[in-house]
Amino acid sequence: VSALRERRIAGAGLDVYEREPEVNEALLALENVVLAPHLGSATRDTRVAMGMLCVSALRTVLLEGRTPANAVT
Repeated sequence: VSALRERRIAGAGLDVYEREPEVNEALLALENVVLAPHLGSATRDTRVAMGMLCVSALRTVLLEGRTPANAVT
């Protein structure tokens, strides 16, 4: 925020925030900041790929009895 206020950073376009869904109040007052909801992955291609990743993980678990490669442990 201070770098944006002092123009050490000319501007910022943000769709991810430090403590989502909260937005730092100071960012809301700056004219050199554009804030957007967290929609960076909201394209048709990305959503289809996300769905296919889920299908693949389900197949791995249900049909093969294994843990998917992208499982978070």
